[in-house]
Parts: sequence; structure tokens; C-alpha cells
Amino acid sequence: MLKELKTDIAAILDRDPAARNAFEVFFMYPGFKAIMRHRIAHKLYNSGHKFIATMISNKTRRKYGIEIHPAAQIGSGVFIDHGTGVVIGETAVVGDNCTIYQGVTLGGTGKDKGKRHPTLGKNVLVGAGAKVLGPFTVGDNSKIAANAVVLTEVPPDCTCVGIPARIVKKNNQRVGANFDHVHMPDPVSQEFCRINVKLEQLEKKINNESEGTAE
Repeated sequence: MLKELKTDIAAILDRDPAARNAFEVFFMYPGFKAIMRHRIAHKLYNSGHKFIATMISNKTRRKYGIEIHPAAQIGSGVFIDHGTGVVIGETAVVGDNCTIYQGVTLGGTGKDKGKRHPTLGKNVLVGAGAKVLGPFTVGDNSKIAANAVVLTEVPPDCTCVGIPARIVKKNNQRVGANFDHVHMPDPVSQEFCRINVKLEQLEKKINNESEGTAE
């Protein structure tokens, strides 16, 4: 366990530019504290002390806002950044060196039995607010964009965005049409433009009818 904690601290120092030293990470980072407590709870759960393990998990959720079921499997070097609102289900598996941001759910769909939560491979990044739901695998080195909803398996080395999520990059190559997050058309603005055009047409029609009546 000590070796795993050292690996976790090293991962945070490597990936978080705000982390200044190991001392700060150990005492101040809620994501690290949640994983540290989970490792204890996980060992207790597997050794048959499920009540105590669940109690530790519940206290961690209340204190840090991060809920990890004691049966979930968390690899080495996992970094939960900020962490508030993170939920990791009972049969979820998180591979080594994964990065998980706030508001992420690794959950089930509510209809599966047995293995019902996702498996993240190694070096997977899950953006803030993303939901990965179901008993499938997200392949090594893949990235899930913020607020994406992933409902199907993701191959290795892919980038997924959207609701439901779709693959837009694979092996650093774009998949399908060009997808531009910055310059996408705004549907609200487009609708306002359509309404303005319609109003102008109606005004012209009313003015023409008024002129005809006056004559």
C-alpha cells in the first residue's frame, strides 16, 4: 500500500501544475485522500469486513464529496483532480495512471446484473462532468471529453465527445467530418436570425397592405 501511495503522489506531482510538493499533496488533496481511504476500504471489503469498508466509503463521501464503492478496483497512479461529485460504482475498474476530473460518473444503466460498471484501461482521461455508463471497456490512452455521455465500448487511443458520445479521433487521426469545438454554429443565434427574417417579411406585408388600403 505504501508503494501505491508513493505512486499516487508522484502521478499528481507530474500531472497537476498547481501541486508544489508531496507534503501538500498528502495533506491537502481531496482526490488523493479519497483514493488512500479507498485502498484501505477495498482491502477490508475483500477480506470480508464489508460493513467497516462501507462505513469508510460513506465517511469519505461526506467529507470529500467523492463516492467510491469499496469493491471498485483502482489502479496505481490514478489522479482524481478536484474530485467533487465523482461517483465510481461497485464493479468499476480504473486502470493505472488514469486521470478523472470533477463530476465524473462511472456508473451502471440500472438494468444490468453482475458486471454493470465500466472498465477504464491505462492512461485514460475522463473530463469534467462526463458520464460513462455500462459494463464495457474504455481502451488504453483514450480520452473522454467534458460532459460526454459514453454508452458503448471505446477502442484504445480514441477521443470521444458529445451526447451520446461518438469517436472523433483515433490514433491521432480525425474520424468522419471535421469537428470544431470553437467555431460550431450557435443554434440559438440561428433561430433568432430566422425569427428576425420572418418578422421583417411580416412587417413588409403589413406595410404593403396598409398602403393599398390608404389608396
